[in-house]
Amino acid sequence: MLILMFALGACTSKEKAPEATISQRAISAILDTLTQRWGNADREKMEKGISQAAALWRPTDGTEKDFMQLCIENYAGNDSLRLQLFNKLSYGFEMLNGYFLLLNKELLRPLHLDWGPVTPVDELFGGFNPAAHLTEDLFANKIAFITILNFPNYSLKEKTEKGPSWSRLEWAYARMGDMFTSRIPSELIQNFTTANTAADTYISEYNIYLGNLENDKGERLFPKDLKLISHWGLRDEIKARYADGAQGLERQQMIYQVMKRIIDQSIPKEVINNEKYTWNPFNNQLKLDGNPVEGMAEPDVRYQHVINQFKALKAMDPYSPNLPTFIQRKFEGEFEISVDEVEKLFATLLSSAEVKETAKLISQRLGRPLEPFDIWYDGFKARSSIPSEKLDAITTRRFANAEAFSKEIPSILGSLGWTKEKAEFIASRIQVENSRGAGHAWGGEMRKDNALLRTRIPASGMNYKGFNIAMHEFGHTVEQTISLHDVDYYTLHGVPNTAFTEALAFVFQKRDLDVLGLKETNPKKEYLQTLDNLWSCYEIMGVSMVDIKLWKWLYKHPDAKPAEVKEAVMTIAKDVWNQYFAENFGKKDEPILAIYSHMIDNPLYLSAYPMGHLIEFQLEKQLKGKVFADEVQRIFSQGRLIPELWLKIATGEGLSVEPLLESSREALKYLQNK
Repeated sequence: MLILMFALGACTSKEKAPEATISQRAISAILDTLTQRWGNADREKMEKGISQAAALWRPTDGTEKDFMQLCIENYAGNDSLRLQLFNKLSYGFEMLNGYFLLLNKELLRPLHLDWGPVTPVDELFGGFNPAAHLTEDLFANKIAFITILNFPNYSLKEKTEKGPSWSRLEWAYARMGDMFTSRIPSELIQNFTTANTAADTYISEYNIYLGNLENDKGERLFPKDLKLISHWGLRDEIKARYADGAQGLERQQMIYQVMKRIIDQSIPKEVINNEKYTWNPFNNQLKLDGNPVEGMAEPDVRYQHVINQFKALKAMDPYSPNLPTFIQRKFEGEFEISVDEVEKLFATLLSSAEVKETAKLISQRLGRPLEPFDIWYDGFKARSSIPSEKLDAITTRRFANAEAFSKEIPSILGSLGWTKEKAEFIASRIQVENSRGAGHAWGGEMRKDNALLRTRIPASGMNYKGFNIAMHEFGHTVEQTISLHDVDYYTLHGVPNTAFTEALAFVFQKRDLDVLGLKETNPKKEYLQTLDNLWSCYEIMGVSMVDIKLWKWLYKHPDAKPAEVKEAVMTIAKDVWNQYFAENFGKKDEPILAIYSHMIDNPLYLSAYPMGHLIEFQLEKQLKGKVFADEVQRIFSQGRLIPELWLKIATGEGLSVEPLLESSREALKYLQNK
């Protein structure tokens, strides 16, 4: 998103942000001069712009007289001049954002793509942020001040109250005003980039060779060459094994043991991304060439990355007086919904009667008490009854490599309702690449750039799990293309927050069988999909609660060591489990909610997923009975309005768990009577 390139930053410095040096007398004098020249019609907005620019002026920018001169000479006082300035700024920012992001993408290729071993110089290039000095440079040459002066920032409260009556152009002006709301030194931006890239590389390289796992009988339960990334690959393997009966359960239990070893860092570092050793995750015994050897536990590296990013992000707090913690910047600033509202929303669903009844239904369907990993129960999806081997045969044949997937994009879009011309255009703006990690989507910041669809494709071809993930990332790239190319103003490009792109990704992921030509005729399909959404929300809301509570804990314990963070994470995970999961699962003190890799390499991102699930459910209701492609185009070409308004235009209702809970009650009633 446009704001993020300007907003993210941190360092370990404890210096305070410089205080503003422009007097109220000067602000009043500027206001009087401008109202005499341009009239009083826009006096309120004029004063807002002058005051906000003054708050960010530093002695290094010039004298008070220099500030007064800049405001008087650069205020666009009528509609024609303001629109002209807006268009020129929009073009300049598109070029700067676009090319800096493109350069960043290129520098990260050795880390994100499977180009052989990662070397120290790869990490140095990947951790280098070419745009680190951009914000400071734009303040230095006064472009930032001219932007603030003419396009002031509106608070979330103001956007909520005034936004419904704004025109598209007024919204575009308001989003221009979101661009420069703080002034973070370039070294802080670079320090966060370095810490974040290191964490991302750590996670991207965190593979477990399941074919080398042994149980207490010395048996290997997985295919010899099966290598899966944590947590995504391990989780998806658990999901895939529900179709395998008792044998599948044993495999799921073994994977959960691996996860617990990762969480408490008792996992031998020798088995991480290393195929030389065999390992029994139950007794933690390690073997090399069949002989027992002594392993060394991973030395809390996982939690050191959390600390590094926390310290980096906390260092920017003094430079963001309106949102003085990263928690506030993430939720109120980026998500545009307060953390208290999010926690309240999640708690309502987590403690609902509908979740309790769904847990009982899952236990009945499995014919056994629930296990902790059943938070990923996949039996409500149509594909869960289809053996994974059959699905793998279809996908490996059709998607042998990245080029094959890329060539299929127009036909995939055509099968979902896009015209040939539009499908080819969208396909031309999506670049498919084989990912080193689990995969991701990365949109462009200018219309000259493409969206990247990076997904993991083995030499043997894309297996079904990989295809399912690829469809998720494909949904992102479709959104990124529509919301960049089909939005009327550049500053409105994108979606309200990441939850909205996740929602469309989930919608696409759900249609993976349709794309494969495996149409589901099950009359229970709609009810099953509802409960699948509910259970997915239940799982990821619990994880998100852990993430939020961890960051609150970090702010209370800013000097915590890795071992202390590890203990805090496990305690928080168990507490959340005991509050919302233990009763339904019949087990207490389970740490599974702490396994998510996003908690390590993408600070406070996790809440986007459950919000995305809720939005997905509302989108699916809206899409029902309509041409899929037409509705997706209509909805996602709105651009970046605030979440509540975007949803009301898209679906007629704001963000809520109630529609999902209401439909879940209907689904439970139907399925329990069958």
